[in-house]
Amino acid sequence: MNKYLKLAKVNTNYAKHMNRLSNRIFGEVTRTVNSKSMKVVKLFSEKPLQKRPEIVDYYPRHYETNELMKHLRNYGLFRNEHEDFKEEFERLREFRGKKKWIPPPFRK
Repeated sequence: MNKYLKLAKVNTNYAKHMNRLSNRIFGEVTRTVNSKSMKVVKLFSEKPLQKRPEIVDYYPRHYETNELMKHLRNYGLFRNEHEDFKEEFERLREFRGKKKWIPPPFRK
């Protein structure tokens, strides 16, 4: 391995060709490029966003989060203003005598 590293640093045509071949085999840049071109190479070497499982297969746990927030609200540790508004509106309707009509359960 040490001999190969020494041989790779030699500036002969053979060493240059072998370095380029090695870089092509291992998917590296074959010739030296500037930093802008390296940025493009890096972008193209990454997996596209639509094929990355950490992005495509991510679904937040809506059901569990909703249940947790309901429990926290019952304990008084979370304030859900929309639910507070709905409860207050329902309380005021009941106070005026206009409670929402709920149909009786269907019987056969």
